[in-house]
Amino acid sequence: MLVDNTFLSPFYSSPLLQGADIVLHSITKYINGHSDVVMGALILPAHHHALAEKLRFLQNAIGAVPSAYDSWLAQRGAKTLHLRMKQHGLNALAVARVLENSKYVEEVIYPGLVSHPRNDLAYRSLSPHAQRFVDSLPPYVLDAGFPYGGMISFRIRGGAAEAEKFLTATRLFTLAESLGGVESLAELPAQMTHGSIPAEERGLLGIGDNLIRLSVGVEEEEDLIKDIEQALEAAVGSKVNGMQGY
Repeated sequence: MLVDNTFLSPFYSSPLLQGADIVLHSITKYINGHSDVVMGALILPAHHHALAEKLRFLQNAIGAVPSAYDSWLAQRGAKTLHLRMKQHGLNALAVARVLENSKYVEEVIYPGLVSHPRNDLAYRSLSPHAQRFVDSLPPYVLDAGFPYGGMISFRIRGGAAEAEKFLTATRLFTLAESLGGVESLAELPAQMTHGSIPAEERGLLGIGDNLIRLSVGVEEEEDLIKDIEQALEAAVGSKVNGMQGY
């Protein structure tokens, strides 16, 4: 079994401890953390000698060997992984809570929220060190859930027009497809990362025109929340408030 652990990183999840045969990481994202490396890694248990040798041969044959400088950059980023992931998670939980309580949002997808149908499973999937971090947090932080990485998806009220307005109204969240860096990013999957997928298939996957993905960075929590609130107001406020007034 292969598990892509890019979104949670080694801090929040340890799939090998849960029986995975191979763990995939896009080091470009959280492990590097500074958006200046393109690299990936496959992590295998020590007893998979034959598979490791085969993968090593394929990597060498294909030529996907990182440079010394890229490796140094990735090592530099890994040194602060635990610090960054804690702040990513705390900020994401705070943003998810605001989105969940907003009249301008239809649905929030963040497994750390108590309201998420797989919240219990998400907690059980935490790595031992992430569980210790979560369990050490004060009750007021955990009233709506727990930190579970920095990735959030939500459905804004309306359609593509409202989603595009939101993305052009943000000031701290930069419009970009990537994720996992210290800076906050926002994107519209239906037009960007998943734009090449036929509309019918996107619909089956739940990727509608109003689905927005956030990569929550490590900026000040209050600033991120204010940015989300003003962008929602700019995108949907007049429409929703007008309907309520009517």
